[in-house]
Amino acid sequence: MIGVKVFYYTPILPILDQLMSSTTIIDNKILNLIPEFRIDTKIASVKPFGSGHINDTYRIINSDPDGIDYLLQRINHHVFRDVPLLMNNLLHVLGHLKQKLGSIPGSDTEKEILTLVETRQDQPYLKDKDGNYWRVFHFLKGTKSYDQVDTEKQAFEGGKAFGRFQTLLADLDTDLIKDTIPDFHHIGSRLKKLQEAMEVDAVDRLKLVLPEVEFIKLRAEKMSEILKLGDAGVLPRRIVHNDTKFNNVLLDKDDKAQCVIDLDTVMPGYVAYDFGDSIRTIINPAAEDEADKSVGLNISLFEAYTKGYLQEAITFLTEAEIDSLVKGILLLPYIQAVRFLTDYLEGDHYFKIHSPDHNLQRARAQLALVKKLGDNQEALQQIILKASQLYKQ
Repeated sequence: MIGVKVFYYTPILPILDQLMSSTTIIDNKILNLIPEFRIDTKIASVKPFGSGHINDTYRIINSDPDGIDYLLQRINHHVFRDVPLLMNNLLHVLGHLKQKLGSIPGSDTEKEILTLVETRQDQPYLKDKDGNYWRVFHFLKGTKSYDQVDTEKQAFEGGKAFGRFQTLLADLDTDLIKDTIPDFHHIGSRLKKLQEAMEVDAVDRLKLVLPEVEFIKLRAEKMSEILKLGDAGVLPRRIVHNDTKFNNVLLDKDDKAQCVIDLDTVMPGYVAYDFGDSIRTIINPAAEDEADKSVGLNISLFEAYTKGYLQEAITFLTEAEIDSLVKGILLLPYIQAVRFLTDYLEGDHYFKIHSPDHNLQRARAQLALVKKLGDNQEALQQIILKASQLYKQ
């Protein structure tokens, strides 16, 4: 299989005995899955891991501190409805990244690329008797991720990570990678789904969001510019990550970029999508779901990320793509607001929530960010142009 490294496994019964005697905070159903993968380790414990909205992830901790730890992940097949397609994409992407990085002196594919572990049946994933899909990766020890960016160094390294990721995939045939979520960043499709949710009003919430709906409608035409440029052939379609929130970059102990993760949404798209989504999670000092009045702009972090990104990506970007980056900055929080609001109107079935109004608060915060970014669009564009000129020299 492309990009898959095979690991040998110990016999199934000893692993089960070992697991049952481990200290865990999960049920036996999950424990029974682990021996189905080619894992060769003495397991100390298995615990829930991470803060992702979509998939459920568990860390398998090795009793040997110098041994390999693993991540067991349940793929949300209600969100990713064609798991074989998704995993085929992943194999192509990991294989391409490994090939490209392998030719770069000083690169370490074991640390800089996710390593997928096969099942005992030589498959990249497992489907259990309940219809759930599972996969296993190596856990990258000594790495960390941030939900909030605190320093310019972190922002710069995040920009480098995603810029390098796009650069390495710039020559991957877009026909090889299929849409795991059709029309994921297609603003026309997102607005259509919002309109449908408004018309159905399944949980009687439309009356609570009329100001937010009006804000969205007033900006709908402007937010279609990237899509129109793409349809006209001005912007080339690339293989992009499509979910570049900052916690999808792993940094090492020194806050140096090491690995881009969460590759389920890697699909054909436009570079401005990735740039805009990163800025959405970097420039605002408030959390994604904090009160909208807390939303602000940290220009120094924006400038640092932009420099890191363009230092890596300037080699393949066209002038039109550089000009489109500021449009992505406005578009991605707008799209995210539309998604949160749609889910709220439909009854909160997509994103994990912690309170009945969680998605509404998320939507309001994103719309407040759209407003502030729009008010500062010209200044942000000048920073992008200045950085691009710096790295073209």
